[in-house]
Amino acid sequence: MRSVLEIAIALKGGVTLRAGVTPPLPITDYRRKTLSLEAISLKPKTGEPPTRLLVVLHGWGANAQDLAALASYFEPDNYQMIFPNAPFPHYQAPEGRAWYALEEQGYPGLSEGRQILSEWLLSLEGVTNIPLSRTVLAGFSQGGAMTLDVGLQLPFAKLCSMSGYLHYSPQHSENPPPVLLIHGRQDAVVPLSLAQQAKEQLESVGVSVDYREFEMGHEISLEALEVFQGFLQD
Repeated sequence: MRSVLEIAIALKGGVTLRAGVTPPLPITDYRRKTLSLEAISLKPKTGEPPTRLLVVLHGWGANAQDLAALASYFEPDNYQMIFPNAPFPHYQAPEGRAWYALEEQGYPGLSEGRQILSEWLLSLEGVTNIPLSRTVLAGFSQGGAMTLDVGLQLPFAKLCSMSGYLHYSPQHSENPPPVLLIHGRQDAVVPLSLAQQAKEQLESVGVSVDYREFEMGHEISLEALEVFQGFLQD
């Protein structure tokens, strides 16, 4: 499977993207002594203090660098952008991370990954001074699934799942955040039918869904990035 960065480089004609990315740095001390989340943090290029926060979750076997390399395509005004590493090492990729296991049935590690991510997200306001009500949570593939899983349980401003899926049937909640679903019609990794099912299930419990299909595979095309950028600025 090609990474999002490899796909983006292909779209740019082989030119390596430069997003001002620094090596992964710890954002906050996680409350458990044995596990922590490291992340890349990018402040607004304007130099002004950020008023909003964007957290982007990578897919299975990738890491924080993968989506941070696309930061120059987002560049949302007044946003601080944070790209965390998933807590678990990938069983095949030396630098890869995972939010839970996919090589076995039943999503082993999902409960622990969910708890780790939830507590880390709740801790961010103390570090950034930006509340969840002004935070957008987004993710690609497994990161998109985690976005819908954890994001619907917390008071985020917005959620975006790219090439993602649902772990479970969502429940009714008060004032759920609006959701942008982006998916490729030729996705051979996460079938388009799972995105369509997610749309129907989310709307059935009162979630406002902006659903977009694109002529792409398991990737993020430039057209999809433009839609995501518009979603951030709305």
